[in-house]
Amino acid sequence: MERLGVIGGMGPEATAYFYDEVVRHTQAASDQEHLDMVVLSVASMPDRTRAIQTGDDAALLAKMARCTAELEHLGCAHIAIPCNTSHFFYEKIQAATPVPIIHMPREAARYAAAGAVTGERGFDPAASAGLFDSPISRIGIMGTDGTVSSGVYARACEAVGVEAVVPSPERQRDVMALIYDDVKAGRDPHLYRFERALEELVERGCDRVILACTELSVLKRYREMPPLVLDAMDVLVRESIVRSGAVFRA
Repeated sequence: MERLGVIGGMGPEATAYFYDEVVRHTQAASDQEHLDMVVLSVASMPDRTRAIQTGDDAALLAKMARCTAELEHLGCAHIAIPCNTSHFFYEKIQAATPVPIIHMPREAARYAAAGAVTGERGFDPAASAGLFDSPISRIGIMGTDGTVSSGVYARACEAVGVEAVVPSPERQRDVMALIYDDVKAGRDPHLYRFERALEELVERGCDRVILACTELSVLKRYREMPPLVLDAMDVLVRESIVRSGAVFRA
């Protein structure tokens, strides 16, 4: 198996959740059968949404370059970044290192378009056989203002032949409040905000909805997600395990 590098801390709770999920979903009968991982929890990373909105990304990219260099030096074969918004800068971050970085939005869009489901059903498209009677054409995106406005998911969805749909301004404020006022602030989430945003996306004809922020992954501790929801974090977990040479356990 190959060593996995992780650039985390965006935010810390989401990174801890990612690590727990990699351990939980790796088929292993002993310590030695789990992945070797190097996790950099860089909580001081500049805010990704602010960097996108202001165009002032120099400090963020410099810190990302230092992280990729450190992971490369430590022999990591792949890098995972459990932060959707940061993938707006993917090309610039990847250009700083020869170590392949898993592109979470592209993989999430690919899985969602194929019909993969989240949670205990696993993330293999075959696991969703019979759940969706018609082709998937519209995918709702729940993420930060930076993720939504950057178009990173719109491009990823277009590449697999589906349309990305974002919440209305009112419901986007609900999503941002969940992310920043609740999860990042260490508070229990106000789930009515999630329900309103999800209901709106379904009413607008979305066949699937992607949780496109790793803070939203934490909501699964508080409610079971319906089959139409796919968590991008689940996809990153599976890709991290498989690309590192281990066996994924649903």
